[in-house]
Amino acid sequence: MATVIPPRFLAPNRRTALAFGAFAAGGIVAGGLTLTCGCAFAAPAGDISLEEITPGVFVHRAPYALMAPDNDGAIANVGLVVGDAAAAVIDTGNSHIAGMRLREAARRVTDRPLRYVINTHMHPDHVLGNSAFEAEGVRFVGHRKLPRALSMRAETYLDQVKRLLGPAAEGTRIVLPDLLVESRLTIDLGGRALELEAHPTAHTDNDLTIRDSASGTWFLGDLLFVGHVPTLDGSLKGWLAVLDELAARPAARAVPGHGPAGVDWPAAAAAERGYLEVLRADVRRFIADGVPMGDAAERAGQSERHSWALFDEFNARNAIAAYHEFEWE
Repeated sequence: MATVIPPRFLAPNRRTALAFGAFAAGGIVAGGLTLTCGCAFAAPAGDISLEEITPGVFVHRAPYALMAPDNDGAIANVGLVVGDAAAAVIDTGNSHIAGMRLREAARRVTDRPLRYVINTHMHPDHVLGNSAFEAEGVRFVGHRKLPRALSMRAETYLDQVKRLLGPAAEGTRIVLPDLLVESRLTIDLGGRALELEAHPTAHTDNDLTIRDSASGTWFLGDLLFVGHVPTLDGSLKGWLAVLDELAARPAARAVPGHGPAGVDWPAAAAAERGYLEVLRADVRRFIADGVPMGDAAERAGQSERHSWALFDEFNARNAIAAYHEFEWE
């Protein structure tokens, strides 16, 4: 049975806000590492726009792009759901400044207090803007496996932000969730329930989806890519299995982690499924033929090249991950 969190204010637990953590003796060892560049932090000069895709549900559609100074790391779709009593942010971008811009965009469209920041998984383009919301007194929500996964990668993620954004990385830090979803959790925003579900290993080992019961909108995070080539950091077999299970459940619309603000479901998953199936078939064939992993990475999935943005940036990595997964099956 799902736990229900009511809309009244919930004082946050003492959050571990760290840049690199290790699990030892059953707990997190905090580092407290924050990016610094020797300069004063500047307020954002640009805006993030939020499109209202259905009453009370807003989405910022991000570009198909890698993190760079001209986008401040705002390269994944982010959302806002507004109830009668409170609002929830879904994912926050790849830097503190991206999170600040999202926070200001939220304030422009609602006066409801921001009570929750929900992260769909641990990848930096979805979580590194969390720090912009700490002063709001929100609860940070994630899959039960997210803290460990993010802590293990924190130093790498923060180094990348500093390298790619330079001074604009100032203030970026890791904020881990203090409210974890074991299986299912319902959050009441006041007349609007968000149904959170933790999934088995697929895109990552900590994928979380959020369904707005009022509108039938399903935030699928990076379980769904549209236009942007899927990126594999979990299990290819698991991802296809999760897609099967999700596709059997109707929704008025889905919000992908990358792609349009809202898409038809489950029709929008067809292209992603096709890519993953081609990748699986190619890698299995190369393994059976004794093709070395490096050669397989260059050749797998090439029939899909012209169907996806950022194919060259991510396809070889996907093939290597799949090769490791299928090598000993």
